[in-house]
Amino acid sequence: MSPERGTAEAAVRAPQAFDDQTVHTVRIDKLLPADSPRLAGEDLEHARALADVETPLPPILVHRPTMRVIDGMHRLRAAVIRGHETIEARFFDGPEQAAFLLAVRENIAHGLPLTSADREAAALRILRAHPDWSDRAVALAAGVSTRRVALVRGRSTDAVRQSNARVGRDGRLRPLDGAAGRLRASEIVRARPEASLREIAREAGISVATARDVRERLRLGEDPLPPRQRGDAGTDAGATVAPRPARAPEWSVEWPVVRQKLRQDPALRYAQSGRAFLQWLDSRVISGEELRGIVESVPPHWVDEIAALALVCAEHWREIARELEDRRQATA
Repeated sequence: MSPERGTAEAAVRAPQAFDDQTVHTVRIDKLLPADSPRLAGEDLEHARALADVETPLPPILVHRPTMRVIDGMHRLRAAVIRGHETIEARFFDGPEQAAFLLAVRENIAHGLPLTSADREAAALRILRAHPDWSDRAVALAAGVSTRRVALVRGRSTDAVRQSNARVGRDGRLRPLDGAAGRLRASEIVRARPEASLREIAREAGISVATARDVRERLRLGEDPLPPRQRGDAGTDAGATVAPRPARAPEWSVEWPVVRQKLRQDPALRYAQSGRAFLQWLDSRVISGEELRGIVESVPPHWVDEIAALALVCAEHWREIARELEDRRQATA
């Protein structure tokens, strides 16, 4: 394994491997501001809401080598508002790049949601640091769709160093263009039939299994490309494929996932108004899995009335969305 690949695999797995739950008491004046994925910084209104919470808040997360806050700036600001000199914290000892990935992951998992712009900026920063990561790996780290990552990568060619391979979520290095790798392997086999499968795979940038398949196809007099890849064989292997337009949302909005995050937010969980809001929301939002059962349970003679009622409810939700968007823009 090359040093670069080993580093990439470690970076992919470092945030996921973090599970240190030891809590320390840290002086607030020893902490540095977060290298936050939030472009606008902290939301003072949210920090004040946390300051009013009587129940102890979860510990913040701090990068021990730099004493920079990774996650918990709103909780830190709330402690300052309360006049506290210390705060409970957990430490992370990994490299700074891994600390940023961890900051993004923690902010996605709970608390005040990251905006679309925050997530896209985080994806760009991750791409700059790890241009060989796959779109899926970056999407997982930044909390955006793979299509959004492809768009960011495509329009940021000057800022993002391009690579002909990608490191996936499992840490394995894979060629970006499988057809090009197979064609290179076929050239190596023809020029050096005595070359080992490992040598062919390493020089062509493909897996040993793919190298074996290419050599076997050539032995049988077949095309080194399987049928599914032959449609792209006539294109230039170095050509850049334009990403497809993004038709999916910037991040997944699924009620079970959002519900869990909302219930973990201290501003809602420990406030009476927050708990009331969660109960209200719980009775008015349905998941995709429930939808089919609801539709099938409507008696035929009530279809028109229930359909009209659904449209009215949808319009009420659109109005809520418009008012929340106006509130977000006013806050920004």
